[in-house]
Amino acid sequence: MENNWIALWTAVKARWEALRREPEAGYSTETVLVTALLVVAALTIIAVLVAKVTAKANGINL
Repeated sequence: MENNWIALWTAVKARWEALRREPEAGYSTETVLVTALLVVAALTIIAVLVAKVTAKANGINL
């Protein structure tokens, strides 16, 4: 697992250096990053809602 983090960090550093050389290239990277963060946030919210609805449904006595 640690090797994955090292590889990810190396890739991020390489991309960051490329952006420093060509600042205009960062716009699409920034857009992708923000979109990815929004997707992660949405999936987290959906997971929490599903868990709460499931717990509430399981608590109903028939």
